[in-house]
Amino acid sequence: MPQSKYAQRGVSSQKEDVHNAIQKLDKGLFPNAFCKILPDLAAGDKYHCNIMHTDTAGTKTALAYLYWRETGDNSVWKGIIQDALVMNIDDMACAGATGDIIVSSSIGRNKNLIPGEVIKHLIEGTVELIEEWNALGISLHLAGGETADVGDVVRTLDVGFTAFTRLKRAQVIDINIQPGDVIVGLASSGKATYEKEYNSGMGCNGLTSARHDVLGKYLLKKYPETFDPKVKPALLYSGSKKLTDKDKESGMTIGKLLLSPTRTFFPLIKAMLHTGIKTHGIVHCTGGGQTKVMKFAPTVRIIKDDLFETPHVFQLIQRESKTPWREMYEVFNMGHRIEIYTEGKNVTSIMNFASRFGIGAQIIGRVERAQKKELVIKSPHGQFTY
Repeated sequence: MPQSKYAQRGVSSQKEDVHNAIQKLDKGLFPNAFCKILPDLAAGDKYHCNIMHTDTAGTKTALAYLYWRETGDNSVWKGIIQDALVMNIDDMACAGATGDIIVSSSIGRNKNLIPGEVIKHLIEGTVELIEEWNALGISLHLAGGETADVGDVVRTLDVGFTAFTRLKRAQVIDINIQPGDVIVGLASSGKATYEKEYNSGMGCNGLTSARHDVLGKYLLKKYPETFDPKVKPALLYSGSKKLTDKDKESGMTIGKLLLSPTRTFFPLIKAMLHTGIKTHGIVHCTGGGQTKVMKFAPTVRIIKDDLFETPHVFQLIQRESKTPWREMYEVFNMGHRIEIYTEGKNVTSIMNFASRFGIGAQIIGRVERAQKKELVIKSPHGQFTY
């Protein structure tokens, strides 16, 4: 079977090598939780546990670098901070952790390309964002971090965070998807009450494809530092758009459409869990896109047959790249980045919480008994079985 374009560019939506490397490692106190759960090593309380999580903004930083170089727009750096933080805290929320979280930043730069001005915007953006989110009930505490000049390792810039929290073991969500569950999806696009502008839904996954499939060859010679020179030239910046082209549907530039900061669902999940709504699992559709749930599902058939209308940004990527829709669902969130597995009686309450925060929510599917584990996606783009 031929490699996907995503794989040919040196990235993997399923992270097979990583999962093969860690398959023999201890899976923690709750093996099917969305994050690894450790005993309470911080305080030694048998009724509590710890989570430590690390993630980055991935190759979205390369796109931010391009846009900054082309436009001088420093606002992109606060967006990158949001991307990296959300990839940590929303994963932790899916495991039931919605209390105080300590975060520490990690910034690696090529000093010859990334001046001190950018570092200043990244650090100030971190402080500003944490203050804004604390007002929303996202209780983050910055414990400093590390900023290193590592030009021999990093081509442009790498931005990540490590996050730590302590919670009661009784609060942990150990994913236990069951036949009869309904699946409620939370939209990745639109404008939540706590967002200042339209969110394209892009998130922080699939940016290598989005960047190279949408943007044009004019970037190839101009910014060779933004790609792996071992990738075939035909796969590099193979689209038709410029970063500063206006997107007619959203009114944003193409660069800003792709850079739309990853939405956090933390306030909604916190409010939902604190009122006692029980779920059988919350899945953050990040690496693996709409197939992410397969890493946590037992032997059941998961049917997603009433998905959100595909957001414009993903239609644009598919149109520019001609990527098969089956692969699109494996790489991108395609319209919802959180899915909640629960009993039908909880749906109305979840919908009400989503409405309060201005976030689209709908039943996107169901879970059935089956002889083997499988995922079926039925959409206007086709039916796909994984």
